[in-house]
Amino acid sequence: MKEEMQVLEKETLERHEAERTRCEVYSRIVGYLRPVSQWNHGKKEEFGDRKTYDRTKEALKL
Repeated sequence: MKEEMQVLEKETLERHEAERTRCEVYSRIVGYLRPVSQWNHGKKEEFGDRKTYDRTKEALKL
């Protein structure tokens, strides 16, 4: 079932590729924002390993 969903999702994405809008991701590096697409390969790999912190989830635990 899971594999079927993955195949269906991939087919849907491929079918609608022309209609999709590219989304630029920015991240803070040494005090200023930079688009991730302009980073070097090593920095992009490190970005993928980062864990995000959600303050709202922490507030709900209190």
